[in-house]
Amino acid sequence: MIRLEDKYALSFLKEDDIASLTPALQTADGYIRNRNGAGNDFTGWIDLPVNYDKEEFARIKAAAKRICETSDALIVIGIGGSYLGAKAAIDFLRSPNYNSIKKDTPDIYFTGNSFSGDDLKEVLDACEGKRVSVNVISKSGTTTESALAFRFIRSELEKRYSREELKERIYCTTDKARGALKNFADAEGYETFVIPDDIGGRFSVLTAVGLLPIAVAGCDIDGLMQGAAAMREQCFADGLNNVAYRYAVLRNAFYNQGKRIEILASYEGAFRSMAEWWKQLYGESEGKDGKGIFPASVAFSTDLHSLGQFIQDGSRTMFETVVRQEKPVNTLTVPFDELNTDTLNYLAGMTMNEINDHAMTGTLLAHLDGGVPNLMLTYDSRCEYTLGEMVYFFELACAASGYILGVNPFDQPGVEDYKRNMFALLGKPGYESQKEALENKMKL
Repeated sequence: MIRLEDKYALSFLKEDDIASLTPALQTADGYIRNRNGAGNDFTGWIDLPVNYDKEEFARIKAAAKRICETSDALIVIGIGGSYLGAKAAIDFLRSPNYNSIKKDTPDIYFTGNSFSGDDLKEVLDACEGKRVSVNVISKSGTTTESALAFRFIRSELEKRYSREELKERIYCTTDKARGALKNFADAEGYETFVIPDDIGGRFSVLTAVGLLPIAVAGCDIDGLMQGAAAMREQCFADGLNNVAYRYAVLRNAFYNQGKRIEILASYEGAFRSMAEWWKQLYGESEGKDGKGIFPASVAFSTDLHSLGQFIQDGSRTMFETVVRQEKPVNTLTVPFDELNTDTLNYLAGMTMNEINDHAMTGTLLAHLDGGVPNLMLTYDSRCEYTLGEMVYFFELACAASGYILGVNPFDQPGVEDYKRNMFALLGKPGYESQKEALENKMKL
């Protein structure tokens, strides 16, 4: 079970800093339990671990098995929540170097998440000569980055495979009934999986959005759902004292103190993509109405040699949440060296995990002395059950934290602003007046 340690943070808070947030937490809990807060149309994730579509779940596993049997590579096309969760899970459960390790599952490439032609071309080149399947993920099918990537990739695959063969190689995760991608998939005969209407993209990793790529990587998606279900049960049984709510309250207590930046710090390379998923989850959920904690992340000890100075001595506008893995996947013991030219024999006989833990504790204590509050989240090991727990923990805490802050945790109105400007500058029909206004602004 995910554990939260707050002893390195409480000295920065007064008792009333936390107690004063109890009414807001009670309100947030009511909104979550009764599904009647702002954005309640997007709360399907709350019961998802125990109320998912079992028939579709079986189809996901069957499709993953076919992809593994017939493909050397899977290209996943999606942006934001349509790929971050799956990539985070695969890096965490298998390896950040997944495509380089020896395995009996296909390589997995993520694209359609930028406008970089170089990035897209590199994926196409990497798949040259390989048997390829595609999973395109988009609610509408018209998200520009993903739709463009699908156009390019489909064009390449049409040179290799017949229309009938493509029916066995293209899988579409999209709306259940409407939209450009759903209509195209039905017309071409591609198998489709559903992005639920009541679950937003950043909360969708435990739907087909994340589950199909995760299953193709050889991960146990049953264990993933079991872990999420256990965390859900425990949190709702514990009421207002549950671990996710505690995290949400402490975040807001620091925010009220003027701590506007949260740094999620990890000491395992496999967690880096999880931090990227976390940044979208919290950034899109809380950053609105002129409010919100800015989510940043660091990978220690690497970033201690780049950002460590700022965290230690820079502006005191931040707090840290340290994520600690208790049990290593591999145990490496430092060997003794007769010459001792590196003067490291004092570490001989110690495991790398022990050294990592001491580095974490030393850093944490230094940052406390520097005026940076620290929370610590501990998980047992890198396994599917633990990841399921972690995903649900962060999602529940995010919803509660957003409601405590006083925003709708489930919308993202600001995301549309850049799109309007981009469409106008690209000459999309219907944006002619905006195009002229923007071009005039650029002349100033």
